[in-house]
Amino acid sequence: MMAENDIWLSLQPFVHEFTTPMPTEAARAKQQQVYAGTDNAYRLANKYGIETAWGTDTLFSAQLAATQGAQVAYMKRWYASAQVLEMVTATNAELLALSGPRNPYPGKLGVVAQEAFADLLLVDGNPLENLDLVANPEDNFVVIMKDGIVYKNLLR
Repeated sequence: MMAENDIWLSLQPFVHEFTTPMPTEAARAKQQQVYAGTDNAYRLANKYGIETAWGTDTLFSAQLAATQGAQVAYMKRWYASAQVLEMVTATNAELLALSGPRNPYPGKLGVVAQEAFADLLLVDGNPLENLDLVANPEDNFVVIMKDGIVYKNLLR
């Protein structure tokens, strides 16, 4: 029904690789249910072509924020690398644009074009062939540009 009615799914991938085990056996059992539900939700979303955004609340934790690239790379469990990269960039931008006046970036997003908001990364390697490259930005991101400002440039 979601696919038929153009309903979006925005889901945070809750998987054991990026969460702390719960302190009690009962809580750990519930946590396992969440992991299984995450797996099922992404599998079904991909199977039925549901428009899916990549969500996360890692920005509220410096420790989790450091794993963001690895979390993106983990998405290859359910999607092809190109799908994942499109999801975390252009697709998320498309969803933000749907928020109307609440959109924090009122302009073109998710594209490399004049007058567009764009953060650019130059990766040492091809993330379409090896999505794990985004899991280690310190070593694999050669250039990082945000809001037109170059923050890292190893090409000099």
